[in-house]
Amino acid sequence: MKPIWILDDDKSIRWVFEKALARTDMEFKTFSSVAEALNALNREQPQVVVSDIRMPNGSGLDFLAEVKQRYPDIPVIIMTAYSDLESAVAAFQGGAFEYLAKPFDVDQAIDVIKRAVEESMRQAVENVTLEESPEIIGQAPAMQEVFRAIGRLSRSHATVLINGESGSGKELVASALHKHSPRADKPFIAINTAAIPKDLLESELFGHERGAFTGAAAARRGRFEQADNGTLFLDEIGDMPADLQTRLLRVLSDGQFYRVGGHQPLKVNVRVIAATHQDLEERVKLGLFREDLFHRLNVIRLRLPPLRERREDIPLLTKHFLAQSALQLGVESKQLSAAALRYLTAVNWSGNVRQLENVCHWLTVMAPGQNVDVADLPLELKEDTAKSTSTNSWQEALAADVADALNRGEQNVLEARAKDFERVMIVKALQHTDGRRIEAANQLGMGRNTLTRKIQELGIDE
Repeated sequence: MKPIWILDDDKSIRWVFEKALARTDMEFKTFSSVAEALNALNREQPQVVVSDIRMPNGSGLDFLAEVKQRYPDIPVIIMTAYSDLESAVAAFQGGAFEYLAKPFDVDQAIDVIKRAVEESMRQAVENVTLEESPEIIGQAPAMQEVFRAIGRLSRSHATVLINGESGSGKELVASALHKHSPRADKPFIAINTAAIPKDLLESELFGHERGAFTGAAAARRGRFEQADNGTLFLDEIGDMPADLQTRLLRVLSDGQFYRVGGHQPLKVNVRVIAATHQDLEERVKLGLFREDLFHRLNVIRLRLPPLRERREDIPLLTKHFLAQSALQLGVESKQLSAAALRYLTAVNWSGNVRQLENVCHWLTVMAPGQNVDVADLPLELKEDTAKSTSTNSWQEALAADVADALNRGEQNVLEARAKDFERVMIVKALQHTDGRRIEAANQLGMGRNTLTRKIQELGIDE
């Protein structure tokens, strides 16, 4: 940790801080003038600055401004013997961490310094986190497959179809595919085809000429023209109307289309990335999606796993979203207890990553304290979890657990769970018979010797 700087022309004040800080594990340096402190600032940085506001050869507010200009994350505590409103306002407007009026309680001042040190440390960690935060967070094996696919497609212009549940981050993957492609310096245009009314979608995609319909006062370029030489992301492609599917097929075939009301063909060079949460093969069978369009889109298919298949990513995502929400609102980031984090990791997350992001934003705004426990979580989240656990059979719970283990790349999945199963059965049977092994063995349908051996193998305490 860097030293605490004490800046005051009053020798007695410096002496008081020296004695008080010497009793702590914090290093410190004292300065009698602003010029002396500025000179030191050219060579090193403090952890925290405690500065008087008025000194003969310089102002503490000037030093505050200099520190904030060079190192905005260093907390500065301003002291003054003049407890007036103007001084306090000037200090806080200049970015001061805290304002101490002389005479002050020494222990209180040391507590303020400790808080400032914690803030400085936290700020440093957050800055590193934000700088190092990847464009897509994911350490789960299922997400590593997605990353590998993005890497393999980095030199390709191929059409990609992304399959994934709502809220799983399909647009983020599409953006990454564009960013790491040869078209990275060209436009990336995204459109949710399900969010635009059918009668407006055609114009949105292909543009229109002036007077093409009521309200078309001027010609307008569509998304395909805007994305020329770049990438067009079509989200929820499964909901596209049948007549527009035909027009889209034409563009994918030869790159040509007409604006609504237009007579001159337009040609574009656009890479299309489509996404859907639906089973397109099933929609083809039902006659709701053109088979030839499906095959045009299904050149490269990427499956984006739902959040429940990548539970090991939940702590990372939670930390990221909490920090993001805190930054947006200008507040300190909330901290989750171990119990709350375990609870969130076990939630089904039907809304996937988007739902988790919304929960983190809710916690930032609504959680009463800085540390969040299970009791502080949204009520509807706990109700959904209770409903899910009460309606699921033990077979379904086991199936979900096995699926999670396989997705995590866990080894010896069968052996571990077989032992757990036997342990539960034997423990419950022994509890039921008050420890009478022969009776327990009979009810379990095994011999007494077999039961004794398994008790030893499984390390069961009777």
